Amino acid sequence: MKRTTVSLPDQLTDALDRYRDEQGMRQPVSSLIRAALQEYLARRGYESEPPFEAFIITPAASGSGFRDVSADHDRYLAETAAHE
Repeated sequence: MKRTTVSLPDQLTDALDRYRDEQGMRQPVSSLIRAALQEYLARRGYESEPPFEAFIITPAASGSGFRDVSADHDRYLAETAAHE
């Protein structure tokens, strides 16, 4: 992987921060920029398949407050997906 420094205007970083906040899980900015660039290039015919990128789960700092999440994780995931 090659490292590149990118300067973003305030308007774009504000929009990026709002997007990250709305996702409920703050992905690293670098991951979002890679995904956006991948999609941009794919739509123009320069990139056919996105490379595999591991899904990273960041645990909540204080936990969910529920005691049965490990047993009923599928139900919680389905409920969350239904609300989106």
